[in-house]
Amino acid sequence: MKFIVWLNALLLSTVMFGQNCSNTLTGYVIDLHDSSVLTEVTLIIAGSEISTITDKEGKYSISNLCARTYTLQVSHPECETQVVKVVVNGNTTRNINMEHHLESLGDVELVAHAHKAKSRTATEQIVAHDILEQNSSGSLGDALNNLSGVTSLNTGNTVVKPVIQGLHSSRIVLITDGTRLQDQEWGVEHAPNIDINAAGEVTVIKGAAGLQYGGDAVGGTIIIEPEKVPVKDTLFGRTIYTGASNGRGGTITSSLTKSFNNGWYASINGTYKRFGDFEAPDYVLSNTGIDEKNISARIGINKYLFGLEASYSLVDKESGILRSSHLGGAEDLVIAINSDRPFIVEDFTYKIDAPRQDVKHQVLKVNGFYRFENFGKLSSQLSYQRNNRLEFDIRRDSEDTRPSIDLQLESTSGQIDFEYTADKTITAKAGISGTFQEHFPNPSTGVRRLIPDYEAYHFGLYTLGSKDFGALTIEAGFRYDYNRIEAEKFYTTSFWEERGYDIEFANFEVEESGNQIFVTPDFDYHNFSATIGTAYEFNTNNNIAFNYSLASRSPNVSELFSDGLHQSAARIELGDLSFKQEVANKFSINFEHNTKDWGFKIAPFANFIDNFILIEPTGIQQTIRGNFQVWEYRQTQARLLGFDIDNRIQLYKNLELNSQFSIVKGKDIALDNTIIDIPSASTRNAITYRIPEVNNLNLKLESNFVFRQNEFPDNNFEVFLVETETTEIVDISTPPDAYHLINFRGDIDFAINKKSTLNLSLMVNNIFNTKYREYLNRQRFFADDLGRNILLQLKVSY
Repeated sequence: MKFIVWLNALLLSTVMFGQNCSNTLTGYVIDLHDSSVLTEVTLIIAGSEISTITDKEGKYSISNLCARTYTLQVSHPECETQVVKVVVNGNTTRNINMEHHLESLGDVELVAHAHKAKSRTATEQIVAHDILEQNSSGSLGDALNNLSGVTSLNTGNTVVKPVIQGLHSSRIVLITDGTRLQDQEWGVEHAPNIDINAAGEVTVIKGAAGLQYGGDAVGGTIIIEPEKVPVKDTLFGRTIYTGASNGRGGTITSSLTKSFNNGWYASINGTYKRFGDFEAPDYVLSNTGIDEKNISARIGINKYLFGLEASYSLVDKESGILRSSHLGGAEDLVIAINSDRPFIVEDFTYKIDAPRQDVKHQVLKVNGFYRFENFGKLSSQLSYQRNNRLEFDIRRDSEDTRPSIDLQLESTSGQIDFEYTADKTITAKAGISGTFQEHFPNPSTGVRRLIPDYEAYHFGLYTLGSKDFGALTIEAGFRYDYNRIEAEKFYTTSFWEERGYDIEFANFEVEESGNQIFVTPDFDYHNFSATIGTAYEFNTNNNIAFNYSLASRSPNVSELFSDGLHQSAARIELGDLSFKQEVANKFSINFEHNTKDWGFKIAPFANFIDNFILIEPTGIQQTIRGNFQVWEYRQTQARLLGFDIDNRIQLYKNLELNSQFSIVKGKDIALDNTIIDIPSASTRNAITYRIPEVNNLNLKLESNFVFRQNEFPDNNFEVFLVETETTEIVDISTPPDAYHLINFRGDIDFAINKKSTLNLSLMVNNIFNTKYREYLNRQRFFADDLGRNILLQLKVSY
């Protein structure tokens, strides 16, 4: 018996002695939403005192492990603790995914999410969530104006288009919840159909470095993402009401999200916005009201290995166009432009008459992903968009209530993307996409169609990646896009022959009837885009990045086919069938210094654009409806140079100073002249005082100074006035004077109960009711910009 006991003990000790306990377990802890790494994650081997914490790169390492199965307890202050079983057999690598979210107000409100850079080397900026909420009653363009280098091209105060470093419209790619917005962005008075209240985060990439979103982003890319939904059993939401003195109206928006531990979730957001006529310091801006109704909803499931979501959104917006900007004759135009007061000023009203826009934009989308553990993530998406645009003009026959422009654009898109995630020092993506579009102008408007019937096809593929070499990162990418446009259009025979189209495009001719010729233009474009850049981190406080991007953009339908009166723009626009693709070569540098007390960023850029397409006034034309300016598109060689500066100084513990400065110079190299509609240099300075112990009280005083644009082309022209038999100069070139606006904001929190809070905010824009006219506001010829505006905002989070 003793022999058997000794033999068993000997065998057991031999097995234990022979077991290999020198193995190492390593890996990264990764956010399952966007594959960003998580720092300060604690990993504990269950039943032992062995533990470790992830470093600044999200990496962990545990040494001296035996060859067996271990149970890890993984915890993070902003994540739910989870238990992971890992089989160790030799040196083992195991990445761990966690649901990352921040919580407050009794574990019910999703507050923020760690941002993952879209490009490692390009100039990229984020619109803070509180800025989005402050602009709840405004537009996307209003919120983006808070970023350096981003301005806006306005048609009054309700139609606002973003301008990135001097470029706008079709040169800006706008991505909303993973889908490229297709809303006839070619019009200078076509604002993006976006409900800013449905956005969780907005990212701006200056330039074409974000190749996965499109190769034609000559100006940049705006990426709008909804709030992240946590994988946990919770219910949260918010309601924001904003009342404004200018326009005597307001906005109410509300959202509610329900999620479950099993990954299922649903969310809904609604917004209603109503304003009457807005006011300049000295008069009412007649017919500038707005009536907007938006809704968005999504439902889905989000697991570690897979996810699926369906969503729908509707933006329904009716907005008035300043009545004084639509006049009837040359005499009226001369008087209006040379006057300090609008031609028509009426009493305040909520009624919206012609001229006005009525736009409905719908997006239906289904997307999903599947994750191959320790390899990559495959994503796919299918979307359908319908954009209905009605533009109502002032008709000679007041009984005719038909829109002057009635356009419908339908777009069906699909895309597949793959992201490699096995090696955290490498970022690699590839994808393909395709879009089919149909455009239907209503022929029964009684007005010559500005944009013809057409079908458009797009196919694109891209690949991009980056590699970290310690402090050095190298990024590169390539994209190919194929675009095809098939149109049907009538031209007047005289115009067709005057432009030489009868020779250059004789193959498009179908038949001629009277003074009209029916043609079927058919264009194919092959576009190549690329980016290469490098970033170097000197230390934790200083880094620099350099990026070169090549962007190629096909002419849009307006630049090719415009041939008539654009009612809401109140001008005749003429395109050109002979246009070639724009090709832009952009160089940018981004140097950043960031410490607790001082942050500084400077981002110079140079953008050289071949075959740059611009539109400019060339004269005036008499029609049966009055005299209208004629604007023609043309191509040239362009150069844009400039830089953006951001500066932050922590003056005292609770006192912070923020400063911005931006400037861009546009040059028409072919004509040795200045490019039209280049933003003025501007500087924005704000001082903020925070008192956290007094209900998170924040007080902010802001100064916004916009310099006079001293470089501009001379596009003035002469008109003959029949009544006086004289010739007058119509000055549409001289920019307005510089202006300086002072704004204020203060907000404070109040606890309603354990799970809800009230944020009360007071904002005063243009405190001193300053009279000014913005160079990039198309209505500056007819009226001043907005006067003082007092806004009271209530936000309840629950």
